[in-house]
Amino acid sequence: MSVHPQELPGLGPVAGSAPAAPRRRVGSALGTGWILPAVVLAVWEGAVRAGWVSPHLLPGPTEIVQTLIGFGAEGLASHVLASSLRVAAGFALGTVLAIAIGALVGLSRRAEGLLDPTFQALRAIPSLAWVPLLLLWLGIDEASKIALIAIGAFFPVYMGVASGFRDVDRKLVEAARMYRLGAVALVRRVLLPAALPAVLTGLRNGLSLAWMFMVAAELIAATRGLGYLLTDGREMGRADIVLAAIVLLALLGKLTDTGMAWLERRLLAWRDTYDNTARD
Repeated sequence: MSVHPQELPGLGPVAGSAPAAPRRRVGSALGTGWILPAVVLAVWEGAVRAGWVSPHLLPGPTEIVQTLIGFGAEGLASHVLASSLRVAAGFALGTVLAIAIGALVGLSRRAEGLLDPTFQALRAIPSLAWVPLLLLWLGIDEASKIALIAIGAFFPVYMGVASGFRDVDRKLVEAARMYRLGAVALVRRVLLPAALPAVLTGLRNGLSLAWMFMVAAELIAATRGLGYLLTDGREMGRADIVLAAIVLLALLGKLTDTGMAWLERRLLAWRDTYDNTARD
């Protein structure tokens, strides 16, 4: 069983740790979070109906809803499912590799000196720059799409894991060694809990980039998916289809990020931070 960074076996709270703060009120934040989107949608719809903008270039929200309904439940579900499965597969692959390599780099200065400069250089390469190479290596099937999504998810998770382990408070490690914790116990009971905030932040960022890279992946040669809808709408001159795909991407991205945020709150409920206090 892992311990919090504030505690070590046989010690109780480490000096300087504070009692747990009350959990912030999430319900009110969720309630007010819809105000801005609702205002934007209302102004948008009003501007279209008043003729201030061309409905051909910027269809109103009601027309976008009608476009989504026109796809039908089965057709819409097939596009959403195709994109979601690609994101899930790519994110899982990129995350597994990022956690393994990031932990190695974070725990070993030799590994950091050997691997980190290369990964920092690769991180700067834009997503579309990988497309020709992946097409040459993997063809136009699912493998190239999943690989591109995995590349997008890899670097934020790698950065979060590596920096999380690297920035663990030295006093925690020294106290653990005083109690003769072995290497495995040190990682499991001290380093991993202390690095968890950075790791979870990296996972959230990696999931967001996985959705972004999914669009680039489906621009390669897809017959289903939200990226395909973007391309199809552009080729047909249908701004409503393009905006419908963008709305679906926003909703799916927000839904998955909300799930990750919930997991983060559950796993990090022990932290005594300003975010966990009752804020105005």
